[in-house]
Amino acid sequence: MSGTLYLVPTPIGNLGDISKRMAETLEEADFIAAEDTRVSLKLFNYLGIKKPMVSYHRHNTETGGQAVVDRLLAGENCALVTDAGMPAISDPGEELVAQCAAQNIPVVAIPGPCALVTALAISGQPTGRFTFEGFLAMNKKNRKAHLDSLRGEERTMIFYEAPHKLGTTLKDLAETFGGERPVSLCRELSKLHEEVRRTTLGEAAAYYAENAPKGEFVLVVRGAEPQEEREATLEDGLALVGRLREEGLSLRDAVKRAAKELGLSRNQLYDLAVEK
Repeated sequence: MSGTLYLVPTPIGNLGDISKRMAETLEEADFIAAEDTRVSLKLFNYLGIKKPMVSYHRHNTETGGQAVVDRLLAGENCALVTDAGMPAISDPGEELVAQCAAQNIPVVAIPGPCALVTALAISGQPTGRFTFEGFLAMNKKNRKAHLDSLRGEERTMIFYEAPHKLGTTLKDLAETFGGERPVSLCRELSKLHEEVRRTTLGEAAAYYAENAPKGEFVLVVRGAEPQEEREATLEDGLALVGRLREEGLSLRDAVKRAAKELGLSRNQLYDLAVEK
């Protein structure tokens, strides 16, 4: 019988956020897989926990992941931790969970700290529907394609960003969504210098062009305003008929298809098309 992979979130800044269940899970695991064992060791020293640790990070997901899976299949229980927050969320733990799921290895997630949810809750932006976009690609072409796909997104959008790339990201966001789009910049969450700056993308880009950003950021960007659907007119139908005719359809077939797609009267559209 295989062991269980436990996803144990770690504090995103304040060590006091560690829960009793999180600590107990770490204590009871046979071994711990950590993104950076040096970072995790500080937390374990705080908790008084001494457990065997292995490295599991984005540079060794294949070899490190297989090593963890092999031990799980042998019956050991593993606690997976990242440097901060919930493992598998914008984190290579996602791949380890997928490996376990493929081999029917039980996976249990312990609720706890998560930067994106914390930022969303205090952002002041709509929280009913949102989309987590993580870190934007550094490659300009991939970044542009990612942002272009979000131009009409009506849900609140959440991005992670490092301080040295914040200026470029704000500039790109403003160019894509408009400088007046509301944004909440959440910085150093749960830490001593926690700050939430509620402003617009344009104003944020200007501010951080003159003030060097410090700390890790979560950007909560308001979604686009819903577009009111306009009822199609006979003129819209006539234009579509023209395009369909250029594709080779007969007048009768073009009218039939255009009327169906736009919800128009076939007879009225046909009469207008003949008249034109």
